[in-house]
Amino acid sequence: MAASIEIYDTTLRDGTQGEGVTFSVADKLRIAERLDAFGVHYIEGGWPGSNPRDIEFFEQARHRTFRHARLAAFGSTRRKDLRVEQDDQVRLLLEAGTPVVTIFGKTWLLHVLEVLQTSPAENLAMIEDTVRHLKAHGRFVVYDAEHAFDGYKDDGEYARATWQAAVRGGADVLTLCDTNGGSLPAEILAITRDARTLFAGTLGIHTHDDIGLGVANALIALDGGATHIQGTINGYGERTGNCNLTSVMPILQFKCKVPSVPAESLDQLKELSQFCDETANLRPNPRLPWVGAASFSHKGGTHVNAVQKVIRSYEHIDPALVGNSRHVLISDLAGRSNIVMKARELGFDVTNATPHLRDMLARIKELEHQGFEFEAADGSLALLIRKVLTQSPPPFVVEGYHVSVRSNGGSSICEATVKVRVDGQFAHTVAEGDGPVNALDAALRAALVGFYRQIAEVRLTDYKVRIIDSRSATAAKTRVLIETSDGTGEWGTVGVNTNIVEASLQALVDSLEYALVRHRPAEVPV
Repeated sequence: MAASIEIYDTTLRDGTQGEGVTFSVADKLRIAERLDAFGVHYIEGGWPGSNPRDIEFFEQARHRTFRHARLAAFGSTRRKDLRVEQDDQVRLLLEAGTPVVTIFGKTWLLHVLEVLQTSPAENLAMIEDTVRHLKAHGRFVVYDAEHAFDGYKDDGEYARATWQAAVRGGADVLTLCDTNGGSLPAEILAITRDARTLFAGTLGIHTHDDIGLGVANALIALDGGATHIQGTINGYGERTGNCNLTSVMPILQFKCKVPSVPAESLDQLKELSQFCDETANLRPNPRLPWVGAASFSHKGGTHVNAVQKVIRSYEHIDPALVGNSRHVLISDLAGRSNIVMKARELGFDVTNATPHLRDMLARIKELEHQGFEFEAADGSLALLIRKVLTQSPPPFVVEGYHVSVRSNGGSSICEATVKVRVDGQFAHTVAEGDGPVNALDAALRAALVGFYRQIAEVRLTDYKVRIIDSRSATAAKTRVLIETSDGTGEWGTVGVNTNIVEASLQALVDSLEYALVRHRPAEVPV
């Protein structure tokens, strides 16, 4: 393996071909700046010949200064039977004004004959002509050999001829692409080694994750002589996605002991991952390796007990090295160690000798059996721990509520009435909403804001409903999970009932109660 590896990020181009991934020009500029600050070597900004948005991106990017990365415009070889100087798409690649131009060409005879519908000789000329033309205009050229592995397996001699055409044209980087994402590591290794014998320059690898081997295939290519990896943040990309750079970069640094991006950037990896998800308006995948919320989560009692004693017993690396953190999950699988570690994570000064620890565990297991789930409901769990440990009264009590729906000219109006008690004082409020739960939420907040002004800053950010046992049909229990924020933090709460409104009220009450007590110290009896 080489002494260092180049990282080529194509989040802004190949990543946007993934389902549900869309970036505005402003989004692309912000992500490009973050990628540059993180230290990637290349940022592929888009295809200026394909849409006005990418053309505008390159126009604006021309006025930005990139300290680490070189910006690349992406496109294809010239069209068949056309002089390269007359190809408008190639002209737009040059007009993008980027120091790097990446073009793809056909390796697989299937595509040459059936898709391009041209001759093998003309395809070779298209590759060589385009690379030479771009080099003549002073561009650093990355040649992406599309379907490199499928083409090689179909006709190795012709595949090699296409790569040699790019080399003759003067390509600076020859990238082998597993475009369909179906190759196995042994195939990647053998074919990459063969390509290495043809080209002394920088050899790259571009993989997809169609069979779950995108990262593995990129890494094995390094053993074959590749020194340049293309991929996307969070594995965005067409179908099941591209090689995930948020896995590749820490693997190189911490497992292979080979640098790629600056080592000091890696403790910001989770932040970069979440930034890209937020910009794309996607919910982060909790199960992503390294950066996912579940990457360093522990649930089984035996595991947690071991981690409590020796952290590395069930963790392959310190999560802080990639900006992540350890989480202990609470469920019916929990043991005393789970409760102690989770309670400490939530800010409670708890040890194995703390009174009522057994009662706390029994109560959690009982509620889990009823259908409650605390893995995503830290707020509800913290309230439960506080109540068992301190026996302190809640900051408010809902004395009663009523929800009604009435028809109004073909539409419905939902109204909720709530009565709350705070330190012997009462408030009785009415509110309308877009549905019974929204009306109930509005009425509850209106009743409490007179006692607690900070309630005005609390916002519900997500609301999920899950039927626990669908075999009970309309009598089934419903689990409601709510996420809430006050601008300085977020927390989850849960409610369970056969009545969806009652389950929602439980979760709402917990969300507001936790907002009021989460900064208060909990005095635990000795």
